[in-house]
Amino acid sequence: MKRVRIYVTGRVQGVFFRVYTRDFAKNLAIGGYVKNLRDGRVEIVAEGSESSLRTLADWVKNKGSPYSQVHHTEEQWEDVSELEFKSFQITH
Repeated sequence: MKRVRIYVTGRVQGVFFRVYTRDFAKNLAIGGYVKNLRDGRVEIVAEGSESSLRTLADWVKNKGSPYSQVHHTEEQWEDVSELEFKSFQITH
C-alpha cells in the first residue's frame, strides 16, 4: 500500500475544494484527510492502492472542484505497511 501527501497551490480555498476532494477520495475507497493550510494551500494525505492514489492525484491536478484553479501540486510518496486511516475526512 502507498501513502501520498499532496500540497495544492492556487485558488483552492473557499471554492469547496475540500468537499469535492473528500467525496472523490471516498468513491475511490481511499483513507486520509484534506485540510486548508494557513498559507493558502491545501494539504491532502491519502492512503490506498497506488492506482487509486494516482487517480486522485490526477484529479487534483486536472479537475478539482468546479471553481478551483490549481496552479501547482507537490507530491510526496511513501510505502506503508499498515494503513493509518479508515476513512477520508476534512480536518482543520
